[in-house]
Amino acid sequence: MNIRAFVNYHVVSKSPQAFHFDVGGIAGNLICPKLVATEVDVKDIRGKARHVNFDDDGIVFVKHNSAIEQFETMGDDESRYNHEIEALLKKTINACEVIVFDHTVRIDDPDSARKPARNVHNDYSCVGAKQRLIDLVGQQRAADFESGSFGFVNVWRPIERPITDSPLGFIRPSSMKPEDWMTIELVYPDRQGEILGTAFNPKHEWFYQSNMQPDEAIIFNIYDNHGRHYLAHSALDISGEKKSQLPRKSIETRTVVRYK
Repeated sequence: MNIRAFVNYHVVSKSPQAFHFDVGGIAGNLICPKLVATEVDVKDIRGKARHVNFDDDGIVFVKHNSAIEQFETMGDDESRYNHEIEALLKKTINACEVIVFDHTVRIDDPDSARKPARNVHNDYSCVGAKQRLIDLVGQQRAADFESGSFGFVNVWRPIERPITDSPLGFIRPSSMKPEDWMTIELVYPDRQGEILGTAFNPKHEWFYQSNMQPDEAIIFNIYDNHGRHYLAHSALDISGEKKSQLPRKSIETRTVVRYK
């Protein structure tokens, strides 16, 4: 079954483009580059998730029960969840080492400091990934990672309740062209990063999994130094759908992994 949904594509420009975060010292104050709202067809792969896999498509949908009950204020439970993520990635994508370095809870509410990302993007460019690796493990250990096979991998899941609106959608990598990507700077008060924005292409094949539950998760590739596909993704605003009174809540966990 297909749905129609709106996403916000980036626009190709000769000028540098950037997101500026916490502008003026105000948490959550964001200045965005130009985006264009575009309606796209999206395939629901509920019941057909086996049609995508991590090695070929850079993504896998899994069942995963967590012992954590309160993700917004994990506290001492954060280390427990880190261990859960490490075990999941070692089992599912054959990682031999997993470093969990960030958890972001997103709530689709105007008052939330972290809302679902509604720009079509990938979290790192090659330059951004290499710099982030150095930031995380230091120059010497980063060189050791680079000499082997490593990548940045995200784990995304609903929390508290099923996802009824603003689900996370992806573009099948085989439908992307190199010219669809562009670099976008991330400017924070204390550091700078770089992501990949995505320009519209009518051949893009969008997909998602409907009605995701808290015991389900998505593992998807962000960067891989041996050429594994990474995925453009965005929250989807489904056409004609009324917003739920209970906003979408999700947590995404960012990791760097080494492979066997």
